[in-house]
Amino acid sequence: MRVEQIAVFLENKSGRLAEITSILAENGINIRALSVADTADFGILRLIVDKVDLAKEVLRAGGFTVGKTNVVAVEVPDRSGGLAGVLKVAHEVGLNVEYMYAFVNKSGADAVLIFRFDEMDKAIAVLQERGFALLTGQQICGL
Repeated sequence: MRVEQIAVFLENKSGRLAEITSILAENGINIRALSVADTADFGILRLIVDKVDLAKEVLRAGGFTVGKTNVVAVEVPDRSGGLAGVLKVAHEVGLNVEYMYAFVNKSGADAVLIFRFDEMDKAIAVLQERGFALLTGQQICGL
């Protein structure tokens, strides 16, 4: 179960993040999860949105460089050790986490961990075999 994520490359200067979120809002695109990583010169904004293709289109039209990648969304109980359980399995089978971010859903009972693994197919298979709940993009947008 892969979830589509968009990645937006942006200059590390005041107002660029506000510009992106305004473009998305003006086009009725809802952000469900996000992560920002930056260096001195540029940043990478990773987003899970409800309208992936439209988001790519309007951001590109706004002059941004946008890519689309797949990530894995793992739902775990929102308690101590939820993340540790997933990472333990990844370590046991030799998976490398390229990056990750997380959010807690509305109910507060569960957390959603978003992962980019070096071997996505292997990660999906192993996590499913070990009984972890993997979410689709549609399920994330419904939370």
